[in-house]
Amino acid sequence: MKHQIDLTQVKKAQMALRALNHKLRQQILTTIEKADVITVTAIYVKLRIEQSVASQHLAILRKARIVNTTRKGKCIYYTVNFERIAQIEKYVSELNK
Repeated sequence: MKHQIDLTQVKKAQMALRALNHKLRQQILTTIEKADVITVTAIYVKLRIEQSVASQHLAILRKARIVNTTRKGKCIYYTVNFERIAQIEKYVSELNK
């Protein structure tokens, strides 16, 4: 039986793992997790980083679907996408078998 490589799935997995494999993004994710719900302003103030830096890294986490966003007025609130984290953890555990 011949196996087919799904390059789209491989690229999605790569993007998610690459998004998580960065010290500052890990700190951002931990900050969001501790707060449950947080704005970008609160993130960059807590981590003492520039707003543009926080926004860049949040965009990467958003694109990888690792964080969720909700807009209320002018504010965007971030939460951890625990379902996505579980998917990534499952994928990684499968690779380690």
